[in-house]
Amino acid sequence: MTSSPGESPSTSKFLPRVSAIVPVYNGEADLPDLLNCLRSQTYPAHLVEYLIVDNSSNDRTGTLLEAAAGEAQISLLSPIIEQSQPVRLPICHLTENRVQSSYAARNTGIRAASGEILAFTDADCRPAPNWLEALVQPFVNPSVGAVAGEIVAMRGKTLLEEFADRQDTLSQKHTLAHPFCPYGQTANLAIRRIALEKVGLFRPYLTTGGDADICWRILRQTDWQIEFAPAAVVQHRHRSTLRQLKSQWRRYGESNRYLHELHGVDLMRELTAGEYAYRLSRWLLKELPVASVKAMFGKAGLVDLLNTPIGLFCAAARAAGQRQAQLPDKAREIDWL
Repeated sequence: MTSSPGESPSTSKFLPRVSAIVPVYNGEADLPDLLNCLRSQTYPAHLVEYLIVDNSSNDRTGTLLEAAAGEAQISLLSPIIEQSQPVRLPICHLTENRVQSSYAARNTGIRAASGEILAFTDADCRPAPNWLEALVQPFVNPSVGAVAGEIVAMRGKTLLEEFADRQDTLSQKHTLAHPFCPYGQTANLAIRRIALEKVGLFRPYLTTGGDADICWRILRQTDWQIEFAPAAVVQHRHRSTLRQLKSQWRRYGESNRYLHELHGVDLMRELTAGEYAYRLSRWLLKELPVASVKAMFGKAGLVDLLNTPIGLFCAAARAAGQRQAQLPDKAREIDWL
């Protein structure tokens, strides 16, 4: 919607009641920044609730969430709040101890939610102040059942973070262009509650691929559509070590296998040994010398020198994850409201 002359943005924007749901596992280091981002949201405080679900953490996550929830309650009960003082938003601390899974934790949040729009992000994400405001606007169209916001990288300093940033690894443009069916990642996704009443909640025992699964059930079993809200931005940290990068790309491969079992998605073709050898040879004989010359003149960096071997490392990890993954029988189960 656009504002007409003399009409304030607050009265012209589409402002449904929203429940923002965040699963947390051992998020002690991330929670302070996350909570600050949630408190800075421009969405009207009386129309939003923040449901943060502790998924069996063994650090100080529970203590921090209890303090945040209590602080928010005291702030809302205070009879006098100076206009210059930021109003703390309603934060609700929930727990999910039955199943160790971010999807099970999200389901716990969904069941406790009162909003007609359910917005999801993760503890290691940093939503921009206008995140919710921009994320819900496409829902003014009644045919929209899900909205994906954009995911951008936090500023990183390591070689691997720079590589992932260069590849736009986390961008929703990749998932929204999926050849089987578009989907949005739960790091920045909103869904109509009524859509989940029709297709069910997340599969609680699934360990990866649940965002694609739930979007595909909505898009393939109903008439609702998915839209992209590029102005609804969250920042997300890239992996900074080889171990973290390998784990990330193994999960991508595992997701391929699980979605193949659940939806019939084509498996990714693995590179052959000859293809690995060819690409490494091309890198050594052509790409590396060219990048080295550019680096001498300050026109290339370390990531340009090592782009190909890092990419092959990721491809090998993804292939191994896809090849070795086995979908547990319980992962086929769908929770319902």
